Amino acid sequence: MNDQYKILEISASQTRPVRQKVLRPHQEAHVLVYPGDDEKNTFHLGAMIDGEIHAILSMYRESAPYSETDSVGWRIRGMASIPQARGSGLGRKLVEVARDRVWETDRDVIWCNARESAFGFYEKLGFNIVGNIFEIEGIGPHAVMALEPTSL
Repeated sequence: MNDQYKILEISASQTRPVRQKVLRPHQEAHVLVYPGDDEKNTFHLGAMIDGEIHAILSMYRESAPYSETDSVGWRIRGMASIPQARGSGLGRKLVEVARDRVWETDRDVIWCNARESAFGFYEKLGFNIVGNIFEIEGIGPHAVMALEPTSL
């Protein structure tokens, strides 16, 4: 991993060019506003190298879809690394920073809708698949993956 990186809190609007380039190339960046982007508890992290964003992660306060209770967890959404940053460890570092930040005060489940190609990435971080694989139209196969506070 590049030793010159910084993990910083960024704005929702700063995430959108990377969201567009990596996650939704068929959409324009300005339309990639996710529900909850500007909520009080939401935060966005960027891995910066030389002042440029190389990887992003957004964290939302949201109940897991598989939960049978009304307990609220934390959802990772819009996790992405530009092609040059893949395999560098920046994505792992973003998840660790986000996890540590939310677990300082709320030892609640962290979950995401992971693309099939990212299952191994999340499994290495302690996440487990919950439920069945499902298709998101135009994007591909996904599964809910969760990290329980007792996992570490």
